[in-house]
Amino acid sequence: MSVAGLKRAARESVSGLPREFWWLWTSTLVNRLGAFVATFMTLYLTLERGYSASFVGLVVALHGLGGVVSSLVAGVLTDRLGRRPTLMAAQVSTAFSVALLGFMEHPAAIAAVALLVGVTSNASRPAVQAMMADIVRPEDQVRAFALNYWAINLGFAVSATVAGFVAEYSYLAGFLGEAAMTLACAVLVYVKLPESRPVRTEAEKAAAEPEVGLGTVLRDGRFMGVVGLSFLISLIFMQGSFGLPLAMGEAGFSTADYGLVISVNGLLIVLLQIPVARFVEHRDPQKLLVISALLAGYGFGLTAFGGSVWSLALTVCVWTVAEIINSPTQMALVARLSPLHGRGRYQGMYTLSWAGASLVAPLMAGFALQHFGAAWLWGSTAVLGTVAAAGYWLLMRGLTEEDAEVAAAPASEQPASENPAAAPTAA
Repeated sequence: MSVAGLKRAARESVSGLPREFWWLWTSTLVNRLGAFVATFMTLYLTLERGYSASFVGLVVALHGLGGVVSSLVAGVLTDRLGRRPTLMAAQVSTAFSVALLGFMEHPAAIAAVALLVGVTSNASRPAVQAMMADIVRPEDQVRAFALNYWAINLGFAVSATVAGFVAEYSYLAGFLGEAAMTLACAVLVYVKLPESRPVRTEAEKAAAEPEVGLGTVLRDGRFMGVVGLSFLISLIFMQGSFGLPLAMGEAGFSTADYGLVISVNGLLIVLLQIPVARFVEHRDPQKLLVISALLAGYGFGLTAFGGSVWSLALTVCVWTVAEIINSPTQMALVARLSPLHGRGRYQGMYTLSWAGASLVAPLMAGFALQHFGAAWLWGSTAVLGTVAAAGYWLLMRGLTEEDAEVAAAPASEQPASENPAAAPTAA
């Protein structure tokens, strides 16, 4: 492709998205540039503090439990208080709790504050995703979610490198640095982002339209099917962080080998997320989700045959492509299925699927490796991928023609009560 062609492709990838989206995107990037706790908490507790592996496992589990709790609570607050105040409160409290964690020394205090960090750091996700669904037109949402996911991974790749050097100097500096970056995000949200929560029209008030509660979400069979499938996919992808390093360690690979292998994941996402998003943007989501589930399951399944660093890196290439396809497509599907005045609760339930998987995935990896061996772990991911693919195929078949037409129609042609691209209200 010529230079002019590359410039045109880049321009098309970012054009047509509202200004508010780019401030939200910037907030995401800054937040991930400051990531430290999630990356280095295990090393901090073992190398710096000298705690046992069992205690570290407890702390990591409590951090994940905090994410499970906050997913639902933050979803409710996003609908009741609004996206902007929920996001600001989450970021300010995250900055405080992360800074506090750096000063904790007693084991009980460390465990308690780690739980608090898990609650606060995950509370912003439903608000961010609901706001993105509010301000981006339906036909642009796959691209918008892909760009946001790209920012997450770009920020994480940079922060992991920089934070590694910071940790050699001072772990406390890393905690305080993340707190400062998160606080900067809160300031950015306050200054640049207006509230985007849709306001009920007079007609909706006159019709006494019922409020959307958590019970409404739980009774939505199609959406809960998406949540269940997201949980299965999350179990697969998280084996890159839990099962893969354990299995490689048992096979005699070094930590440097694992670092080299897993770095392929971040590199490919940074390089391919945007061009792949342009390729899949207007394609059949049913096929994309089925294909991504199969690539994820069997990509990890191929790990059983990886006998070298380079062969393992090739397997990472397979499931990374699945991740690149699945993430924006699935998030756009969640936005499509979420009712206008219940997006926070729906996004909170969707976030719960990932938070729950972060608790189960380490247990799944440890149990399978200890009792059955690595081959069984990778075989189980292939099974999960097959089940998820079948689930997506059946679930998407259930979408009515009306749903498909609404999802595909330009924003101007959609009913006002279903148009998530309505202009944000003033804060």
